[in-house]
Amino acid sequence: MEQTRQNPFEEELARLEETSGIIDAQLAKLRSTPRYFGQDLTEQALDVRREQQRHTLAVAVNEPYFGRLDFQETGRTEPQPLYIGKAGVENPKSNAPLVIDWRAPIASLFYSFTGGELTASYESPEGIIDGLVYLKRNLVIRKQMLQRVVDTYERGSDLLPVADEFLLYRLGENKDNRLRDIVSTIQAEQDQIIRAAKNTALVIQGVAGSGKTTVALHRLAFLLYQYRDNVKAENMIIFAPNSMFLDYISGVLPELGVGNIQQTTFADWALELLEQEVKLADPSATLRRWFAVGPKRPVLSDETPGRFKGSIGYLRMIEAWVEAYERTFVPQADFEPWEGRTLASQRIHEWFYVEYKHYPLLKRRERTVARIERWLGMELDKIGDPKRRKEQKKKAGQRLKTFLKGWPAPTPFALYKQMFEEAANGGASASGEQPLHIPSEVIAATEPIWKKKEVQPEDLAPLLLIRSKLAGVDGGMFDHVVVDEAQDFSPFQIALLSRQTKGGSFTILGDLAQGIHAYQGIWKWDEFLGLFDSGQSGYFQLERSYRSTMEIIRFANGVLSRSGETLPLAVPVFRSGDKVSVASVDPKDRDRIIVEEVRELTEGSASTVAVIGRTEEICAGLHKLLEASGIAATLIDARQREYRGGVSVLPAYLAKGLEFDAVLIADADDKNYEASALDAKLLYVACTRALHRLSLLYSGEPSPLLELDQE
Repeated sequence: MEQTRQNPFEEELARLEETSGIIDAQLAKLRSTPRYFGQDLTEQALDVRREQQRHTLAVAVNEPYFGRLDFQETGRTEPQPLYIGKAGVENPKSNAPLVIDWRAPIASLFYSFTGGELTASYESPEGIIDGLVYLKRNLVIRKQMLQRVVDTYERGSDLLPVADEFLLYRLGENKDNRLRDIVSTIQAEQDQIIRAAKNTALVIQGVAGSGKTTVALHRLAFLLYQYRDNVKAENMIIFAPNSMFLDYISGVLPELGVGNIQQTTFADWALELLEQEVKLADPSATLRRWFAVGPKRPVLSDETPGRFKGSIGYLRMIEAWVEAYERTFVPQADFEPWEGRTLASQRIHEWFYVEYKHYPLLKRRERTVARIERWLGMELDKIGDPKRRKEQKKKAGQRLKTFLKGWPAPTPFALYKQMFEEAANGGASASGEQPLHIPSEVIAATEPIWKKKEVQPEDLAPLLLIRSKLAGVDGGMFDHVVVDEAQDFSPFQIALLSRQTKGGSFTILGDLAQGIHAYQGIWKWDEFLGLFDSGQSGYFQLERSYRSTMEIIRFANGVLSRSGETLPLAVPVFRSGDKVSVASVDPKDRDRIIVEEVRELTEGSASTVAVIGRTEEICAGLHKLLEASGIAATLIDARQREYRGGVSVLPAYLAKGLEFDAVLIADADDKNYEASALDAKLLYVACTRALHRLSLLYSGEPSPLLELDQE
C-alpha cells in the first residue's frame, strides 16, 4: 500500500490501461451488433438498451474518469476505490461498477468532502450512508492518455490540502469558442445547487465567473439521471439571453452525454407560439437609446415601458380586462333561424358561460357554435316536407352567418391592440367594468407597433398571456425550466412560464451586478422569489469567481464599488496573474496602440481576445481599424447568432456570459463611463470577461470608476 502511494502515476496508468481495454472491448462488441428493426417487442427493448450502452461508452471511451475516492463504509473492513466519470460503466465480468456516474449518490462524496479525519456521509435511496475517506485523487485523461495525477487528500498523511492546485490547473487553461463542462472541478457549493430537489424553484445570485451557467446545465444532467422515470430531456428548456450565447454553451450538454433539451431565447419561443403573427423590432434602437452616452439617456422608473409591462400588476390588469371582455363576448340576442322558431339567448349563454366555462375563449366559441348547429339540425329534422326543409336550411344558414358576425374570433395581437385603444380613449373598458390605468408613457411607446406589428421584447409575454386566454396553453408542460441571465427577465415572464412548468421546477440564475438591462428586468431577487411558495423555493449565492485572476477580480470589484449601489462583489480564487493595465494614450496614438496591443495578444498565448467598446458605433470603427491592419476580427452586434472565437469586437452590453483569454477595453474615459450605476455595471461586465489579462485605454480624463494607482 505504501509503495502504491509513492507511485500514484504508475498505479493509475495500470488502472487506466485495464479500464480502457474493457470499455474498448464492450464498445467494439456493441458496434458490431446490427440494429434491430423488426416487430418483436423483446428484441426492440434489447436494441434500445444496446443503443443506450453505445451512447454511454462513447462518452466514456476517451476520458473514462476524472476522480478517485477511496471510501470505507461503516461496517466494512476495507476501503473501496471508487472511480468517478461522466458516464457510469459496469464491468461485464463482475457486474460491479467499473466507473461511477458523477451524478450517482455516492459520487456526491467526491464533491462534498474537503478534508479532515471525521466521518463523511452521503444520502442514498436506502438512507444516510457514512464512513471514512482514505484518499481523494484528481486525474486528467485525454484520449485515453493519463496526463496528470493530483492527490488532494490522503488520510493519516502529512499531505496538506491541495484541492485548489487541480482547480487552478484547469482554470489556467486557455478557452476556445465554446463553454466547457466543469464536472471534474465542481465545488461543494455548486454541487449543492446541482443536486437540489426537482420540484423547487432555485434562484441563484452568482457573481461574474462563478460558473452559474455551467452549474445550471449540470443540474439538468443530474435531474435527468436522478428522476429518469419522471423527467424527459425533450420536456426541459433553457432560456438564454441571445442566440450567440446559445451557440457558446452548445457543447456542454453533449459533453455530459445529454441531448434533446430545448435551447432557445424567450423571444424566439414566444414568436413561434404566436405563429409569427408579430415580428420583433430591431433591438439596436432600444440598445442605442438606453446605452447612449451623456444626457440623452432616458430616466428609469417603474413607469418605464419595459418595467411596467413586465410587472405582475400588468399581468393582473390584462387578465381582468380579458375576463371583462369575455363577459360581453356573446351578444344578448336570440337566434331566430326562421319565423316562429327561436333559440333563446339565455340557453346560448348557459352553454357558453356555464357548460364550457373551463375552456379557453375560442374553444368555448367553437363548442357553442357547434351546439347551435346541432340544435339547428335537430329542428330541421322536424320538418317533414323535403322542399320546405331545404328552403329553411338555406335561410337558417344565412341567418346563422349573420348572427355569428357579432361573435368575434380575435387574434392575440388584435385583442392587445383593442385593450390599448380603450386605454388611449380614457381608460374605459368596452364592458364598462374594468377601467384601464396604463401610463401615457407606455401608451405612447406602444403606439408604433400597431401598423407594422413589430413588438418590443416586453410585449411578448402579454401577447402569450392573451393567447393562452384565447386558445389555451400550447406546446405541453415543461419538466424543468432554466432561465439564464435572469436579472434581465421580468416577473411577468417568470409567472407566465410557471403556469407551464410542472411542480414549479426552475433554475433561475443571474447577477444583479450585471443588471445592465434594468429598464426591462428586475432590481432585486425578491421580485421572483415572491412568485413561489416559500417551501418550494430556494435562494443561493455563489460568491467565488473562478474565471479571472485575483488582479482582474479586485480591479472589477473596485469599479462596482463606485456604482453608488450595494451590489454583490466577487471573491477570487487564489490565481495570480498580470497586473491590470490602465494606460493614458494621446488621441492621435490611440489607433496605433490598439492595433499593437491586439497583435501582441494574438501572437502570444491568448487564443481568444475581445476588444470592447462603449457603443455599436465605436465598435464598428474599431473593427474597421483592425481589419485595415490585417487582423481578422468578428464584429458582434445585437443580431449575432454565432460566437466564432479568435478576435471579437463588441459593445460592453453584448459581452455578458462570454469569456476571453484577454480583454482590451477602449475609450475608458469619463465621457464613456460616468460615475453612475449603469456605467459601473457596464464597465464591470467588460472587465470580468477577461480570464488572464485585462487592459484599459483612455484619452483625456479617465473614468471616475477606475482605480489608477493599483498596488
